[in-house]
Amino acid sequence: MNSVHAGNLSREKIQQLLTTVGSEPNEDKAQMEAADYDWQQPHYFSSEQLSKLDELTKEAAKEMAEKFAKFCNNDFDITIVSATEHFAAELRSQDESMQTYCLTFGSDQDRQYGLICIPAQTAFIWATQLLGDSESNEDSERELSQLEESLLLDIASALIEAFFSHCENCDVKTGQSLDKKPLPLELQDTDALCKITFQVRKTDQENGSDAYILILCSELEPFVGKTSKAADRTSAADSSKAILEHMQPIKVSIRARLASTVLTFEQIVNLRPNDILLLNKRIDEPLELLVGGRTVFRGWPAKSDGRHAVVIAAETETNKQGSGNPVPF
Repeated sequence: MNSVHAGNLSREKIQQLLTTVGSEPNEDKAQMEAADYDWQQPHYFSSEQLSKLDELTKEAAKEMAEKFAKFCNNDFDITIVSATEHFAAELRSQDESMQTYCLTFGSDQDRQYGLICIPAQTAFIWATQLLGDSESNEDSERELSQLEESLLLDIASALIEAFFSHCENCDVKTGQSLDKKPLPLELQDTDALCKITFQVRKTDQENGSDAYILILCSELEPFVGKTSKAADRTSAADSSKAILEHMQPIKVSIRARLASTVLTFEQIVNLRPNDILLLNKRIDEPLELLVGGRTVFRGWPAKSDGRHAVVIAAETETNKQGSGNPVPF
């Protein structure tokens, strides 16, 4: 079967082919739907794990609502707004001018892997509710008092405790104070984090206030199941071997270059038969073998089975697998 290159087809030929195969969609074929894939977002969890995460957060929301109600002596509902995955670099690039109160948590003070983030406006609402002054008309942009920050620290710690209350053998410890840095965790840019946004509102009110929990995706594996990674299935050595085995049969063009020279246009048009051109190599220097425009071997002109050939004499830094066998052309 002869190969056909698109560059050799005329406009009329292309139109003829389109007419033959049909340029209109076939109504008998089922329409396929394709989901957009965002390469800038991590895809740490599978659909099954995300389903388990959804169940986990809904159960955690109930526990968190009970904790909040006890602190404020009122009925509250907590709703999970979303659970999304983000790279640490993306979260760092967010607007740092936006004031947020953060409380870190982890297995101990030296290993913090998550935090609860309370935006300034939400922090003001929670503080006034904790003080029993839910109708306050004060400026929500003001700095919280020491008492208000202390109350906010207590409720943030209680919410984290409630979030992990269903976790067996899970001893989560929170930080000692609130932090106003946007992301007060030591993270690599490529670390994947799960952002769980939730809304807190009084049972008799329509509007609520939002906050969110950030936690390394890897720390959620005890709840949603271990993520299967390619590195667990295939070692680096096996991957390299598979790539080489795939590449070795690929055909590569090699060009032999004796030497070269530079002429002016006038010199070229004045060339005649039997003229002699001086090249940029001595007669005892080897010619070059080029792959993709780069010299990979040097060798001597030869003959093999009635064909021109090159006996490889030396390898370059590009290729150290040289031999003395002739390469026919």
